[in-house]
Amino acid sequence: MKLPIGKLDSDLLKKIVFDKIKYKSDEVKVRPGIGEDCAVVDFGEYDCIMSTDPISSAVKDIGRLSIHITCNDIASNGVQPVGIMLACMLPDGTTDGDVEYIMGQAAETAAKLKVEIIGGHTEITPAVNQPVIVSTAIGKYPAGKSQTGGNMEPGDFIMMTKSVGLEGTGIIATDFEGKLKGVISDEEIERAKSFLNLTSVVPEGVAAGKVGTHGMHDITEGGILGAVWEMCQISRTGAEIWEKDIPVEPETEKICKVFDINPLRLISSGSMVIIVPRDKENEMEKAMAEAGVSASIIGIIRPEEEGICMASYTKTCGAEGQGRIKVKIDPPYADEIYKAVK
Repeated sequence: MKLPIGKLDSDLLKKIVFDKIKYKSDEVKVRPGIGEDCAVVDFGEYDCIMSTDPISSAVKDIGRLSIHITCNDIASNGVQPVGIMLACMLPDGTTDGDVEYIMGQAAETAAKLKVEIIGGHTEITPAVNQPVIVSTAIGKYPAGKSQTGGNMEPGDFIMMTKSVGLEGTGIIATDFEGKLKGVISDEEIERAKSFLNLTSVVPEGVAAGKVGTHGMHDITEGGILGAVWEMCQISRTGAEIWEKDIPVEPETEKICKVFDINPLRLISSGSMVIIVPRDKENEMEKAMAEAGVSASIIGIIRPEEEGICMASYTKTCGAEGQGRIKVKIDPPYADEIYKAVK
């Protein structure tokens, strides 16, 4: 069976990847799973938090994004990343200037996040036709204290930081500027490019970890709908998302229309899903404001039997929203960015 472009769907990932892993170490506290951003390994007084991810759909900003994508995973456990390793596969024809540009981006971004690049690998290979970087980030935290989505409970609020589709919008505006010229304004294209400056969730992840959450997940492939669906798999819960409460930048809406993209299914590094216990709503909103991060309550965790759905009403509707249109949220599939990146 030929597989579609993008990450494996959840059922297939479990069947042909996770279920093939036979050996289990007593030192591993958190293992691979749908919706799990990080592995957690027992290092005695501390836990070692680790995550790995590729960047394969961006070209011009691949160095910067390769740092953000895995540091964001570490931050989703409420942890400040410490180090990162980069494996860079570059196509035939790559120049020394190309490598210098990519690594300059990576080094500058890592410095801003106070994360050291501690190793990796770089090679030119005919196996790729554009740059591909796989990054692995690590962090440490007092044993047993990092955040986990397994604590989600019905009644918890679903908070989302910033806006949907920031990374996808920035990649498309940067790598496909020519296709957008004349369709949207130059000012809108430049603002869309600037969204790539917002792709870190380390500030909000660390701030939310101090307040205490029932789980976090950075929004990558599959967008906000995929992220919520994945989190519900960890905790065996349902969820209700209020569509009109989801923040979408106007540039994202316009670019998505050009490529017939659903912004709620668009790769969204730079945004974090935070599961907020009801009694910590005000404290969490205050923590986000102090961290300088915009945040919105966009839904609520429901019992598993109620399913995972998106509602046409908003949080402020309260009980009046009952009976209005609800649509089932399907498992994540190939990210919408691949409609542009073919």
